[in-house]
Amino acid sequence: MTRVPGVMLQGTGSHVGKTTLVAGLCRLFARRGLRVRPFKPQNMSNNAAATADGGEIGRAQALQARAAGVMPSVHMNPVLLKPESETGSQVIVQGKRWKTLRAADYARRKTKLMPRVLESLAVLEEDADLVLVEGAGSPAEINLRAGDIANMGFAAAAGMPVVLVGDIERGGVIASLVGTKAVLGESDAALVRGFVVNKFRGDPRLFDGGQAMIEERTGWACLGVVPWLTAANDLPAEDVLGLARADEATETSAGEIVVAVPLLPRIANFDDLDPLRMEPGVRIVPVRPGEAVPAETRLVVLPGSKSTIADLRFLREQGWDVDIKAHVRRGGAVLGLCGGYQMLGRRILDPAGVEGGGEAEGLGLLDVETVLMAEKITSPTSAVHVASGEAVHAYEIHLGRSFGADCERPMFMVGGRREGASSADGRVAGSYLHGLLAADGFRRAFLASLGAVEAAGLGYEARIDAVLDALADHLERHLDVEQVLRIARSR
Repeated sequence: MTRVPGVMLQGTGSHVGKTTLVAGLCRLFARRGLRVRPFKPQNMSNNAAATADGGEIGRAQALQARAAGVMPSVHMNPVLLKPESETGSQVIVQGKRWKTLRAADYARRKTKLMPRVLESLAVLEEDADLVLVEGAGSPAEINLRAGDIANMGFAAAAGMPVVLVGDIERGGVIASLVGTKAVLGESDAALVRGFVVNKFRGDPRLFDGGQAMIEERTGWACLGVVPWLTAANDLPAEDVLGLARADEATETSAGEIVVAVPLLPRIANFDDLDPLRMEPGVRIVPVRPGEAVPAETRLVVLPGSKSTIADLRFLREQGWDVDIKAHVRRGGAVLGLCGGYQMLGRRILDPAGVEGGGEAEGLGLLDVETVLMAEKITSPTSAVHVASGEAVHAYEIHLGRSFGADCERPMFMVGGRREGASSADGRVAGSYLHGLLAADGFRRAFLASLGAVEAAGLGYEARIDAVLDALADHLERHLDVEQVLRIARSR
């Protein structure tokens, strides 16, 4: 059987830029008229996106689908691990919750998921000219090679050629690429057809000697040295490090709205905050453990959480509950999103044992109660903001149902259904809708309610598409794109 052309980008480690490179290549080849499909066999992230068929995938694959000009599908990320603790994760298979497993249990069972992974790949191939695959972590983690479905195990099973990506910014890129070749088994190393050096700063010609050394010691061809692209910082980050770097500025400018975000251990869907991070006149301040909510804060955002009760307990341990209540007494505003919305209520009950059972006292800033249920709601959602009349196109991914007096003052209407809740004075509000801040009209109206001066105005969705186009142009200049395509067609 003739296979659809495909290539897999694996990395010498995590955070080497695989997600961004795949997104850029998706846009690049889609602009050439190819039917491109992104694919990641296994992802670990609490940043998820809802698909039209009621499933969920990693948010990064949704971005890559957007870059390719197609709707996200559960088959683009057939296995998604959503960490709930240091040792266990909820396992999503083809968009639906399969089990919650400890790491050791998952390691024993993951081989059973390879048929589902290959099945999803086959579904995508039915309507594709090219499949661009993203690995996870690094194939150099050879202690995980047995039963692997994320890197070389998948590549071998799918007959997928590999391009290895190294990150020069973190240092040691020669050792990481050469060392990966040294530890790979012979058959796995044979799958690698070339390498890319990513995130270079300065004159790439200065790395000519290093490139030659890697080629000599590995036998792999260099497909390009890709310079750092600052604009790519505006793309949604796959992990919370993107949010944690949001406070590079140390002082608040006059008239700037400060938005404080407590960094909870199981924070989820933190890309909800990207439009605020990019908005002129707004400064995101991540509040790290041991730090206090800054006094100049205008808005506190409690983001989503994969383990709401545990994160609520952590919030109290840091004293952030005291800070947030003092912030409200001073006239500040609070927005809770999904799990953060649940924390703002009076109680969270867990009769089904979704998070271990029992109940927890909330912050009491909204007159609502939440019941956690085993059945998850996962769907794209269109809604209208009650206060402004602005439309939003968002999505829901949650296990809880919230009810109470403040739900009679909803943030949104979804058709004829009330969604979210607001306090009587309107300064505390919560919603289950993710992605609502990406809606330009709603975001401007919301910021105006906080006293924001009329800004130049960010066109968020247009900005993301412009960055994807710029990324594709960047890769056209610095990658041997024709060789990447030849490698894909060699499959």
